[in-house]
Amino acid sequence: MDTSNDVSQTLLQLKGKHVLITGTTGFVGKVMLEKIMRSVPDIGGVYLLIRGTKKYANAGNRFANEITSSSVFEFLKLNAPDYFNDFCHGKIHCITGEITEYQFGLPRIEFRDLAAKIDAVVNCAASVNFREELDRALKINTYSLRNIVELSDLAGNIPVIQVSTCYVNGYNKGHIHESLSVPARVDIPRHREGYFEVGNLIEELELKINQTQQKYEGTELKRQLVDLGIREAHTCGWNDTYTFTKWLGEQLLLKSLRGYSLTLLRPSIVESTLREPSPGWIEGVKVADAILLAYAKEKVTFFPGKRSGVIDVIPADLVSNSILLSLAEQFKSPGKHHIYQCCSGSANPLTLGNFIDHLMTEAKENHGSYDKLFSRQPRKPFIAVNKRVFNAIAFCLGAVLSAVSQTLIRLGFKRGLKAHRNLEAAMTLSTLFSFYTEPEYVFHNDKLMDLAKRMGKADQDLFPVDSKAIGWENYLRKIHMAGLNCYALKGRKQALNKVSNTSLVSSSEKQAA
Repeated sequence: MDTSNDVSQTLLQLKGKHVLITGTTGFVGKVMLEKIMRSVPDIGGVYLLIRGTKKYANAGNRFANEITSSSVFEFLKLNAPDYFNDFCHGKIHCITGEITEYQFGLPRIEFRDLAAKIDAVVNCAASVNFREELDRALKINTYSLRNIVELSDLAGNIPVIQVSTCYVNGYNKGHIHESLSVPARVDIPRHREGYFEVGNLIEELELKINQTQQKYEGTELKRQLVDLGIREAHTCGWNDTYTFTKWLGEQLLLKSLRGYSLTLLRPSIVESTLREPSPGWIEGVKVADAILLAYAKEKVTFFPGKRSGVIDVIPADLVSNSILLSLAEQFKSPGKHHIYQCCSGSANPLTLGNFIDHLMTEAKENHGSYDKLFSRQPRKPFIAVNKRVFNAIAFCLGAVLSAVSQTLIRLGFKRGLKAHRNLEAAMTLSTLFSFYTEPEYVFHNDKLMDLAKRMGKADQDLFPVDSKAIGWENYLRKIHMAGLNCYALKGRKQALNKVSNTSLVSSSEKQAA
């Protein structure tokens, strides 16, 4: 691969290409779309598969009202409004479809027409609900990939970039490298090419789903399907239904696209942007933020966690750049399978203890700067304890508080004891996130860094992926918390460090730079 320092291989490879992207209503999808619009002006076209809703049945309307209205495009709208509008009208093509339906729910002729127009597929669509009903999680995270495979095949075996997650590695421990992940608790036949034959496992899951559907209905059916997903995930070696079904999806793609162009791009815990399009941009509350908010609102004092454990956080713009580098690589050298992990654990480790300490220090010193995050300075510390200790304390404390709370309710206090409600909140957070706060692994990204090196200096500047660039104290205290307050919670906007490389220039100018 040409590694000339003054030529961006990514811009060369994406020039004139037409790419289908799914999941642009989501966090990572929006960041990637904005990066393409701002930094890859010579791309041929971007096709967006968008599901219609009751409010916006048409993909184009939903794009105009829910995607382009996002603050992620603020830089472009302010600095290059004409370019932004021209790109939206000239190079964005919205396809109204449902990724889980056969051929996206499109008429056969329209599906074939779409295949004839595109050169690659980037699949960012997923259900990231850790406690999704098993049937729904399978439908979105596993079965939908059959439509991606069919489209790729019909289009001439075009490249597929599948955005997965580092946590498909489940309950495996130790140093986790960029390779096929092995189930930790179940023996599944493995093909000589490496992937696992999951057909029988999926049939067993479907049988259990059908039995559950025949036995229950309504809200109880939903609860039973959630419990079934968690139970089956634990049995096979995963913490939750999300990571379990994403792993199954990886196996489906690895089998179906043998000999074709496929990249599995696995991010770790994706959080607010480091630099682009603006420092701290985030949409919604992510894994680490739920715990931070509970502490900020003084709902949680202690939580199961391992202070010395490496909690793997990666900014969304580094994930977006990783996707685009891997896409360019597949255009340059097609017909291969790659697995990349976009993570920080091995190169720039952040321990849970340091994570907590940075957040508490910022809360103590500058809580007044975050009007939506803190109503006042938290009066209690946030303490990480061993999960067994947490469960023992919670059990004993819960029994006492439950009795007191019930007595208060009988006396006319409708909401019972606040301490009991806070304990229930802590238990809920523990159920959802304790796996991620007591890590037994360190993710490595050596192959991703080798890719960045092969692509050359120009791409390392335009599409940085190296987590060593993150200064954790500054990122957590001055970028992430400010972004969470401003964008996710829509509070007061702080002045953040300006991005130094966001000037919008044509690709030809970039090549000559």
